[in-house]
Amino acid sequence: MGGGPMVRLENIHKRFGKLEVLRGIDLDISQGEVVCVLGPSGSGKSTLLRCVNLLEPPEQGEIFIEDRDICKGAGSAAGEAGWELNFVRQRVGIVFQQFNLFPHKTALENVTMAPEKVLDKPAEETREKATRLLERVGLADKLNEYPERLSGGQQQRVAIARALAMDPHVMLFDEVTSALDPELVKEVLDVMRELANEGMTMIVVTHELGFAREVGDKVIFMDEGKIVEQGKPADVLDNPREERTKKFLGLVLER
Repeated sequence: MGGGPMVRLENIHKRFGKLEVLRGIDLDISQGEVVCVLGPSGSGKSTLLRCVNLLEPPEQGEIFIEDRDICKGAGSAAGEAGWELNFVRQRVGIVFQQFNLFPHKTALENVTMAPEKVLDKPAEETREKATRLLERVGLADKLNEYPERLSGGQQQRVAIARALAMDPHVMLFDEVTSALDPELVKEVLDVMRELANEGMTMIVVTHELGFAREVGDKVIFMDEGKIVEQGKPADVLDNPREERTKKFLGLVLER
């Protein structure tokens, strides 16, 4: 990596048909920085994450991971040929709201699958690493359990371990606690806190304001495909400048 930010977005636009979901996003994220993204439904938060790992490549703009342009030719005839898909898959991990575990595979097998298939790692090596990762997320006693035998919080922690198995340099979290019962939220957030403390670069779409305040280095508020406001958590959450941010936070805090 050179001297630039870990992740850099320049004038990112994304459309679905006539709907422009992202309208000129500029964002720099430093190595080890935790950025929490807030905003109402439909503001473009999830699409932003999906652009960063090229699940939804932008039509316009550039994205750099470790100073490498990962979507050369966005919106041009170069198309997919210009996308650095392999580089991104090995550098950027993503965890979704839905756990997306393979139901016919155990927790251990879910975690070993990608390193074996994508990185062609030996089975013994991936098994040892997967075991360590599942222990790290507090599931040492669930290695051979199938997803249906795990709680939502446990399944989400398996999903985090699975993403970490690829040794990502950046982790994306897309409202990973919103489908969980309230009592299961803490166990997932605790794993994310630990990752942040270890220096993982993270972009976290969340409505958990306490987590954003405690763990975030930067908070971004999005609305209608744009970044309305960004800054340190205390500034954005406690003293927002923009009326749209104030209105959103007022509604969230009333719940």
